Amino acid sequence: MQLTWFTDYGLRLLLFAAAHPDRRVTVAEVASAYQISRDHLMKVSQRLTQLEMIHATRGRGGGLQLAQDPASLRLGAVVRALEPDMNLVECFSPLTNTCRISAACRLKGALLRARRAFLDSLDEHSLADVVGDPEALRALWASGPAPPDEASQRP
Repeated sequence: MQLTWFTDYGLRLLLFAAAHPDRRVTVAEVASAYQISRDHLMKVSQRLTQLEMIHATRGRGGGLQLAQDPASLRLGAVVRALEPDMNLVECFSPLTNTCRISAACRLKGALLRARRAFLDSLDEHSLADVVGDPEALRALWASGPAPPDEASQRP
């Protein structure tokens, strides 16, 4: 299973905001901390605002803050809200399915159960759970870009 960059950036933004509960954070600040596209992150922040997961304040002193207690924000709910369709394979969508064996294939059922298990597992964790020690996260963001071998392992 692979999440879209949109969901990945959404989770990153929520983590950053949760690790800074005492203030508003800016899109530029989050983009810099993760070394990701500010423009893409702006789109993600707009969607998270629509979903009422974050509050956005415009103008001088503005920024983003969590709209919910991080302990009540389940990761499965975030992924469901941000992922466009969660179709693991073509046959999940009747609009695009051209698989010739769909009528007799049992792979779809196995994959549907795997997707359900994936989301159920994420539902067991809140945003607060994965933030863990906010001080440790803040130190890593402040330290600048990760070395190449660590960069491939960053969320």
